[in-house]
Formats: sequence, structure tokens, C-alpha cells
Amino acid sequence: MFSNFVAKEEEEEEEKPEVVREQIREDAAHLSASEQRRVAHRTRRKGQDRLDVLQTEENGGHHSIISQPEGLNNSSSSMADASDSSIQTAEAMVYCKLCLTDCPAPETSTLRSCDCVFCTQCLRQYVQLAIRDGAGTPITCPDVACKHPGALLDSEIAAFASGEQVKFYQRLKFERGVQLDPCKAWCPVLECQAVCSVNPGTEGKPVPVPCPTCHGVFCYACKELWEDGHSCQQHQPLVVLPANDSAQASADPDPVIKQCPKCGVYIERNQGCAQMLCKSCKHTFCWYCLQNLDGDIFLRHYDKGPCRNKLGHSRASVMWNRTQVAGILVGVSIIVVVTSPLLLLASPCILCCVCKPWHRRNEKKKKKKPTKETKATDLAV
Repeated sequence: MFSNFVAKEEEEEEEKPEVVREQIREDAAHLSASEQRRVAHRTRRKGQDRLDVLQTEENGGHHSIISQPEGLNNSSSSMADASDSSIQTAEAMVYCKLCLTDCPAPETSTLRSCDCVFCTQCLRQYVQLAIRDGAGTPITCPDVACKHPGALLDSEIAAFASGEQVKFYQRLKFERGVQLDPCKAWCPVLECQAVCSVNPGTEGKPVPVPCPTCHGVFCYACKELWEDGHSCQQHQPLVVLPANDSAQASADPDPVIKQCPKCGVYIERNQGCAQMLCKSCKHTFCWYCLQNLDGDIFLRHYDKGPCRNKLGHSRASVMWNRTQVAGILVGVSIIVVVTSPLLLLASPCILCCVCKPWHRRNEKKKKKKPTKETKATDLAV
């Protein structure tokens, strides 16, 4: 219909009888908005001063052609601006995984290591809490499900923390680096506390280490001052004895401070459970024999051997802990067994729900792509 109308306009534009003009008006009444815009564009190309848009109106029961120079363009442009503004408003909101709310984009921050986005206020609180309780450990992305977890840069930490907090974190970070470095050691002299270098290949062995600041010599293994004929127990230094009389101290040779068998950080135990967790490397071990307890969830280590009944808890509490752990494992197993058939039955529905949005996106992309017939029609017009 649109092509017929255009042909009539080209052939009979100069000399049209009144009957033909009335027929054109009737054809124009059935044109769509897009076809009317094409006619207006064609009219504008011919050099007419005003934009004649064919539009249907009922004036006294008959159709007429009215002239609108700017109305149609203004309405379409206003609708486009409104849709663009709504899209920009929707895109400006970012979901924060810490406070679980949508935040404006200017109030969010992106981590450089993993490109995760959080609101600035949540990141500030997270960094300050990590500095206070982290003991100098690297501050990583707060998202547990982050695909590329990495440590925050010093510039990012400085942006979310105060100057005093940054200095405190740098000091803890430096101390932790010295403790974990096998080629460095702290001078045991209280007034000195300098960082001393250890010769490669001698870490953990009872060898003398000179201090460049106080010019003292101490043992690398036990951190005691080096003397002629010095001997020590490797990895079990007797740094502090219990604050009792000498007779009781000799009767209880177990030291109050020991080193972690994995990272060598000093740990103090005044009382409580004998199952120790190193805060630096998260290693679990027995306080008495330093044996690894990372996989001993039932604490069977304290049922036999030299550490029998030395856990520090009553037998009833140990049995209750084992019952809870066993109950959790049995409950998880039952849930897995019961839900396995249901998951198999529901897997087609789950796949359909997952693939449906993807299929819709592909359909929209196909509709947006112009076909050859559409291109040919546009060229003919």
C-alpha cells in the first residue's frame, strides 16, 4: 500500500484530478507512523519549506491532511530522550554485595585486582576492620565468590583508611614479612629490635646471628644470646617460664611461648585448649607435640599417645563435639541423597530456565539485523 501511494505521488503530483486526490487521502489514512515519516522525509528532500506529515484525523466525519512542521519530530525526540534517560538511570544503579542494596554509580568503587564493584562506604568499613584485626595480612576482595581474588593495592588501602591506620597497617605488614622471611630475624634485645640478616641455608639451625645495631650475637633457633657451648631445642624455645617459684617451674618444663611449626611465628598459651590455630598461617597443631591437626576434625589425637587426655576439655564436652560434627556430616549426606533424584527430575526445567533468557537475547539480535528484502525495499523507496 505504501509503495502504491508513493508511485501515485510521483506520477500525478503536478496534474491530479480531484478524485485521485481524494483516493490518496483515503490511502494516507491507513498508513502507519513509520510510513508517514518516510513520506515526510521524501517531501523534505524535494526542497519544500514545510514538513507535510500525513496524519489521520476525523473532522466532521471525513479524513483530511494536516500540516505539522515540528510536532512529530518533537514528540518522537522527546520519547527517545525519555527512553534514554530511563536506560541511563537503570544503568547508573550498581548492586553492592556487602550491604545487599543498589547504590548510585558515583558512590561505588572498583577494585583493580578483580574489577569487583562495591559501595565506597562498605569498602571503607571493610578495610578499616581488616587493618584492625588482620595482623598485617594482605587485604583481599570481600566477595567470597570472586573469580579473580587478589590483594588490595596500597593506594586503595590509603583511600579507604586514615593516615594513622595506614601507618599501623604498614608496620604490621613489615613485621609479618620479617617473621615469614627465613633470611631475616628480629634482634631479641628489647631495647634494640633491629632486623638482622641470616645466612642462606642456616634458617632454623642453632647458628649465631650478629646484630648490626647493638652488635650482639644471638641464636637463630631459640633467639637466646649466643655463648660458648650454646645448645637449644630447635623449634621449641623456652622464652618465658611460668610466673611461679623456681621449684614449680622446674617441675613443669612446658614453655608458655612456642613457635608455629609451619611459619615460625611465636604463640603464647596461658590456658585453655591444646589445639592451637596460628593466626598468621591458619595452621592447626597440637601445643604439646606440635603435630599437624588440620584434618583431625574428631580430635582423635588426644585419645592415645603422649598427648592422651591433654586437650584441656572434659570427656563429655569432647564427645558432644564429636556428636555435633557427626550429626552435621550425616545431615549433609542425607540431604545429598534425598535431593539427588529431585535434582535429576528438575534438571530439564532448570536448563530451560537458564537457556530461556539466552534464547530471547538471540531472537532479539536476529530481529534487529536487517534482512536483504528489507534493504531492497528501503533502496526502492
